[in-house]
Amino acid sequence: MANASDLRDWQQEARERYHSRNGGENGNFLVVATPGAGKTTLALTIAKDLIKRSVITNIVVVVPTKHLRRQWAEAGARKGVKLDHVFVNRNGAVAGDFDGVVVTYQAIASAPLLWQRHSAVKHTLVIFDEIHHAGDGEDLVWGEALKDSFEHATRRLLLSGTPFRTDGKAIPFVKYDEERRAAPSYNYDYGMALADGGVVRPAVFPAMDGESKWRRAGQMAVTSVDLSEADKDEVPPALKAALDPNGEWIPSVLVEAHSALLRMRIDTPDAGGLVIASDQFAANAYAKILERIVGSPVPVAISDEPNASDVIKDFARGAAPWIIAVQMIAEGVDIPRLGVGVYASRVRTRMFFTQVVGRFVRLRGEDDPTTARLFIPSIDVLIAYAQDIEKTVDAVLADQEKKVREGQDNHGAGDGIFPAYETVGSSAATHHATIANGSKFTTEELGYAQSVLDRSGATPVGVTAEWVAGLLSSAGRFHGDMVVPEQRAAEKEEETLGDQKTALRKLIHRKVARLALITNRPYAHINNELNESLNNNVKTATLDQLKKRLAVLDEAIKEEQKK
Repeated sequence: MANASDLRDWQQEARERYHSRNGGENGNFLVVATPGAGKTTLALTIAKDLIKRSVITNIVVVVPTKHLRRQWAEAGARKGVKLDHVFVNRNGAVAGDFDGVVVTYQAIASAPLLWQRHSAVKHTLVIFDEIHHAGDGEDLVWGEALKDSFEHATRRLLLSGTPFRTDGKAIPFVKYDEERRAAPSYNYDYGMALADGGVVRPAVFPAMDGESKWRRAGQMAVTSVDLSEADKDEVPPALKAALDPNGEWIPSVLVEAHSALLRMRIDTPDAGGLVIASDQFAANAYAKILERIVGSPVPVAISDEPNASDVIKDFARGAAPWIIAVQMIAEGVDIPRLGVGVYASRVRTRMFFTQVVGRFVRLRGEDDPTTARLFIPSIDVLIAYAQDIEKTVDAVLADQEKKVREGQDNHGAGDGIFPAYETVGSSAATHHATIANGSKFTTEELGYAQSVLDRSGATPVGVTAEWVAGLLSSAGRFHGDMVVPEQRAAEKEEETLGDQKTALRKLIHRKVARLALITNRPYAHINNELNESLNNNVKTATLDQLKKRLAVLDEAIKEEQKK
């Protein structure tokens, strides 16, 4: 069991509340905690508690994306919890040397009866990561599948990085208040985390203005508007034009963002940057632009591509300056070295914006001086979100959640066969304002703050013009003397049980193929003989059983080679 000293204060408080309430009402306990606060650690600690107390003997973790399966398994390995992240439904059963399994919401929806049996034969704790995604999917089929699959589980621990609500069918196991907002059993928002210290870092938001031009389909007249002056109906086409890689706006923002990253890397050499793109086409185009700016290849992570998880993993553990992603890094993915971002998505919901911000605010240590910097288009709605980011995030409608998943505007400006608008161009970006600590500072105000900072002589690490502007605006006193943080020690890579078994299975397959070639016997016949003689199946065998299978094959090959 984890010691209290291993947990942050909020995690220990949430853990104690969980146990004092015996897992919550009807075995359901919802934790809403800001991204980066440590929900995974809390959940794994509670799981170990319940195993030790003999409340459960089985764990099922349900996640929204494939990449998060590995991330949960690796976190579990560090905590001594063995989670199978390579399981597929057709296996039918999880090997006995695992404590549990990590699967996606989609996998549950495709085989609810399988998971109903799986959670019923043992005392099971089900952990729903980012439970608000259960409201996604056509006709809310994910939610229905979860109810069918886990209604009779022993305990259900629900996790979310953002508050949410429903204006339609309620998500199973979630309790709602009178205003149809999810009622958490424990809440820990960004403002609380920032006030506590040691959990999240502050963030500032340079809002970049610029002129966008477009014309309606079939018309010759060109509409031109500055992003900061676009009204509700003009925002979709204006944003689309600004984010067009063939225009001038997005390349100029990428130049500014890279300059900010270079300044950050003076004090934090491995600081990284992330561009959130709207679609695959834009992501690849942005990569080419950034490669010209940076002078080196820029990785692109696209959820539909099989190597996306490896791309993210390599970037997280390396020191490359930039990565570009299409939505998939917006939630749940842990890359603490991210410090600079570019919000180049057309999604304009509060939930998605908050999730993106969550990728940049995870603190790397109590002395981390980094102030995260997320460049955003200067449209009113994003500026309002930025100003409110340190407050408890308001609930988001279910249809907005679906829109986030699909990454679409759904505002009459979709890129169908006959698009409603034709992008004409965009100007280079200009600084409109920077949102810091809930206040908005103009270019002139920041320039004056920078001049004050320059006149002060040697600048303490972590002191920014935004910070000085905040002091000046409130007539406060300067109290720098910040220290340089120790660079995070490289974390020892833990090989999960699933990884070990995957490697063994691949080796076994090669050995069977070799034996089949030597003996001129069918591959399937040899596999069947092994299954019968060893009384197990390679898909569900334990690690020791796989090692024994490999030894049997080695001996058989050795004997055949003697002949």
